[in-house]
Amino acid sequence: MDNMQQPPRPARRTTNISPKLVLWVIVAIVLVLLVLSSFFVVDQTEQAVVLRFGKYNRTVGPGLQTKIPLGIEVSYNVPTQVVQTMTFGYRANNNNSPLFGNSDYTTESLMLTGDLNIIDVQWIIQYKIENPVAWMFNVESRETTLRDISQSVMNKLVGDLPILSVMTSQRTKIEIEAQENMQKIFNAYGLGVTIVTVKLQNIVPPVGEVQDAFEDVNKAIQDMNRLINEGKQNYNKVIPAARGEAAQTIQVAQGYAAERVNQAQGDVERFNSVREAYEQSKDITRTRLYIETMEAIINPTDTGSVTLIDKSLSNFLPVQMLEGGTK
Repeated sequence: MDNMQQPPRPARRTTNISPKLVLWVIVAIVLVLLVLSSFFVVDQTEQAVVLRFGKYNRTVGPGLQTKIPLGIEVSYNVPTQVVQTMTFGYRANNNNSPLFGNSDYTTESLMLTGDLNIIDVQWIIQYKIENPVAWMFNVESRETTLRDISQSVMNKLVGDLPILSVMTSQRTKIEIEAQENMQKIFNAYGLGVTIVTVKLQNIVPPVGEVQDAFEDVNKAIQDMNRLINEGKQNYNKVIPAARGEAAQTIQVAQGYAAERVNQAQGDVERFNSVREAYEQSKDITRTRLYIETMEAIINPTDTGSVTLIDKSLSNFLPVQMLEGGTK
């Protein structure tokens, strides 16, 4: 048994990989990587700044763009068509609702007014990047620079006004002047941005007794404005009615005056005509006047009474009708 001959072991199968094949595979992978790194996509709201060996080379627009691979050219997409918002004195949460009064950011919005009162002014600025090259290379800390300039301008404007003006009538003026002044400084620094709008949000005194006092003042101002509006409304209601009554009274008086004047003028003309007729024929006119006077005294239309007159016309006596008879 020990001398029995054992069967030979099967020979191991060896795979011979050609070095050329390995080389071609490596070359193919490198080529794929080179091709993939030679293209980049620019969104519709962006422009891309391309650097070659770290130096600005060109700016390209939206679409599929090419560049030299292997890090020779590097692209940076800049959102030039997006209106970006920067808040001061508060930050927005994940639901895009403002967190007013956050203690971490109140130092940005606390200011000193022209009448030496402390006020908390919260505001926003909205801006667009117009020049991506200037935005990337002219200033190192871009957002910090935007914040510092905006705070400086707003502090200056608020510091020139009393607190009540800041809280009420001068809000729009502050927004307009802040936008203009910020834009001038940004242009001087070459930031490459355009301010779209500056909007004041919440303006209140510091929390505590000062804020309570100013709330009382604001309430008093609102009550004053309400009473003024009610007075104007009552004025607009009563005054036109009074003016209408006055005009009506004046017209009635003018009509009465015209009537009396016309009547007087008619009496004068009638008297003048009688006088002229009397001057022409005194006897006839005297007789006619006598007859007319008698007719007026003895009224034939009045059948209820008879007037007796003596012949010397010194007296007359009205006598009532008795049992329908005639006296």
